[in-house]
Amino acid sequence: MNATPVGALLLCRADPATVRFPARLLREPMALAPAGEGWSVLVPENSPWLEGGEPVDAVLGGWAAALSIGTGRPVLALWWDGDEAGFTMASGFRRPVGYIWFADGTPVGEDEAMRTFAARLGLDPVLDVQALEQLTVGDPESDARARLVGLAAVLTRHGLALPAGLAPGAPADALRTAAHAAAVEESAPAVRPEPPAGPHASWFRAAAAVQLAAGLALVAFGARRRSGGWAAAGAVLIVHGLVPPLRERLRS
Repeated sequence: MNATPVGALLLCRADPATVRFPARLLREPMALAPAGEGWSVLVPENSPWLEGGEPVDAVLGGWAAALSIGTGRPVLALWWDGDEAGFTMASGFRRPVGYIWFADGTPVGEDEAMRTFAARLGLDPVLDVQALEQLTVGDPESDARARLVGLAAVLTRHGLALPAGLAPGAPADALRTAAHAAAVEESAPAVRPEPPAGPHASWFRAAAAVQLAAGLALVAFGARRRSGGWAAAGAVLIVHGLVPPLRERLRS
C-alpha cells in the first residue's frame, strides 16, 4: 500500500439514472457507471485533495453526504493513500459511519461502526456482520487494500458488481480509464415528480424551506472549514429547496 497513489470510489445504492442529476450538482467531473443491480459507481476525474490540501477522506465524506441527500439512498465512499485506507457511508441526515485501516491493515476504527454500517445498508445481521467483523481483527496477511476488497466482497452478496478494473486500491489513472470504459451515456436529467397539491402542499413547502435552511448552513460550514465536499452537500439541499417554490411561481 505504501506505493499506491491516492484514490477513491463512490458507491451509490441507486441506479445511474437516479444518481446522474445529484452528481452534476457536485460541480466535479466524475465518470458514472452501473455497478450491479441497484448500484452505481462514481470515479472522480480530478484530485481536489491534492490541490487544496484537504484530506481525501474529508473530500469524499462531503461528496457522499451530498449524493445521499440528493438521491435519498446510502452512499459509500472508499478511499486510500500511502498511509491509510477506509470508508465513509452517508445515509441522509444521519451521522456518517466509517472505518479506517493503516497501510499494513491494522484496524483503527470502532467495532460498532461495522454493525451500524450493516444495519443502515440492510445487510444480513448474522452472516454479513460476521464477515465485516473479520475486517476489524488484526491479520498480518491483510493490508489495507485487502480490507477494502473484503468489504466490497460482502456487498457483492447484495447486488454490487464493480466493472472490470474498478478495484479498491488501484491507481487513480487506472480507475479513470476503467470507469470511462464502463460509463453510461450522458442524457437529460431525470424528470422530477411534481409537488403535491391540495392539503399536502403546505407540508411540501415547509419541507422545502427546511432543506433550503439546512443547505445554507452547510454551505456556510463548508466555507469556514474550506471544505468543498460539505459546501457541495449544502448546494444540493439549496437546489432541492428552491425547486418547489420556483415551480409554483412558474405555474402562477
